[in-house]
Amino acid sequence: MMVTALRCAFVGALCSVMPLVLRAAEKPHLETRNGRHALIVDGAPFLVLGAQINNSSSWASTLPQVWPALEDMHANTVEAPVYWEQLESRPGTFDFSTADLLIKGAREHHLHLVLLWFGTWKNGNMHYVPQWVKTDPKTYPRVINAAGKPIDVLAAGSRNNLQADQRAFAALMHHVAEVDAQEHTVILVQVENESGIIGSPRDYSTESNREFAGQVPAEVLRALHKQPGTWTEVFGSRADETFQAYQQAHYVNEIAKAGKRELDIPFYCNVWLEYPIGELPERQIPNPGIGWPSGGPTQTMLPLWKALAPAIDMIGPDIYSDDRKFYTSVLDAYARPDNPLWIPETGYGDSYAAYLYLALGKGAIGFSPFGVDRTGWTWAPAAPDDSAAHRREPEGPRAHTSNYALLAPMARELAQLNLEGKLQTAVDAPGQAEQELDFGQWKATVRFGFPQPDGRPAPGTPDHSGRALVAQIGPDEFLVTGVDSSVFFHTAGHLPGIGSQILQAEEGHYVDGKWVPLRLWNGDQTDRGLNFRRSGNAVVHIKMGTF
Repeated sequence: MMVTALRCAFVGALCSVMPLVLRAAEKPHLETRNGRHALIVDGAPFLVLGAQINNSSSWASTLPQVWPALEDMHANTVEAPVYWEQLESRPGTFDFSTADLLIKGAREHHLHLVLLWFGTWKNGNMHYVPQWVKTDPKTYPRVINAAGKPIDVLAAGSRNNLQADQRAFAALMHHVAEVDAQEHTVILVQVENESGIIGSPRDYSTESNREFAGQVPAEVLRALHKQPGTWTEVFGSRADETFQAYQQAHYVNEIAKAGKRELDIPFYCNVWLEYPIGELPERQIPNPGIGWPSGGPTQTMLPLWKALAPAIDMIGPDIYSDDRKFYTSVLDAYARPDNPLWIPETGYGDSYAAYLYLALGKGAIGFSPFGVDRTGWTWAPAAPDDSAAHRREPEGPRAHTSNYALLAPMARELAQLNLEGKLQTAVDAPGQAEQELDFGQWKATVRFGFPQPDGRPAPGTPDHSGRALVAQIGPDEFLVTGVDSSVFFHTAGHLPGIGSQILQAEEGHYVDGKWVPLRLWNGDQTDRGLNFRRSGNAVVHIKMGTF
């Protein structure tokens, strides 16, 4: 009888820990539900509140200046590069010390890690390939421009280039699979960096010219719903760029396939966007290969890339314009049923912070400003003599930090609510100081800026930084937070307070997935909506009722 009791106790204990074991063993992956997406980490949706470090910061000498900046920002994920030139400085000999340092540091600082593979391409050039590749153009050919001259880009049509990159990337993924099999510190991998050609719209080598003069492959015609013909006949002025995208998407897909055979977690590509004239002065040349890397998965080339690179799970835009109209258009272009919205790079400045809310409102799985560390490279302005002695430590990204401090404790909950389609956001914009969010029976009116005198329009925020987030957690219950905004709940066709009332407004926060109340809101906090001032440090669980 005692043996039976002990056996039952053991089985009960085993059953209680089995879900935890299975959850820990589950690899990161993407889940899609009704056209919405989530990144699943350790068995549950995960919202990436990321920070990408500077390009040359993944070294033992500089990483001590990285971790404190990420900690101060309240990031839950670090994006950091691994360099082909360091990984394989001699052909076939691999040094995984950089990857090991990043994984170890991420674990010590309780962060997840996104590895960025700087291989064939970095910002449309070949600057991170090993010296033995750079110095042997006969074996590892470069792109030939229209003048017949080689440029600083490896040719995507070369089998030797592809196999060399494949071998190095597969070795890296094999190593990560071995050292990270249980912890799942690495949750995403970026394949190349802003791939494409800077310096030419396509490769004009003899072999590429021969292929370009031929018929467009059937797979391209199917993907873009085009009729047969040569590249020029089918695509006209876009023929060079489309041809380059065809070569490049195949190349990157083969790299990703080789990596996935070793480590099957989500892979993505980032993209240097096609910017409209007048957006960024330094990027106003409306030509592929000059204004942006030709052949990359830009807004125009995205449909072709999605068709030709199935081993790439998602394509994420790097957005460096804080123009609301342009930012929104990019989010709309990349938020597709077949492409989870993920912002792997965006501006570090405060003017970009509101766009985290805009991205979340469009279902984003994550968001990451670029240049977050204390190496002094990007954000520490130099004195006139440019001497290191006169440099000052850069200020942190204050508005991004405020966002992350507020959202990080409930990142899991927000990711789940977003997957379920229960999360909506509003961001201040010219002429949109008042916006309406529709939750069926309940509506939420968001007004930006203070003061908000009775009977007058909302003043808006001078820098259009106001933002609000509302998520429905029950038929009459909502999570609400924001910055420089007020939120009023009402039923259709009625003003707030007419036939409806706040039953309870409870400020609190999440701790390990459980809501912990701090105080009740009333009076000045609720009489004219739930008021979230610029400090942006409150989350409210509100319960509404009708009468």
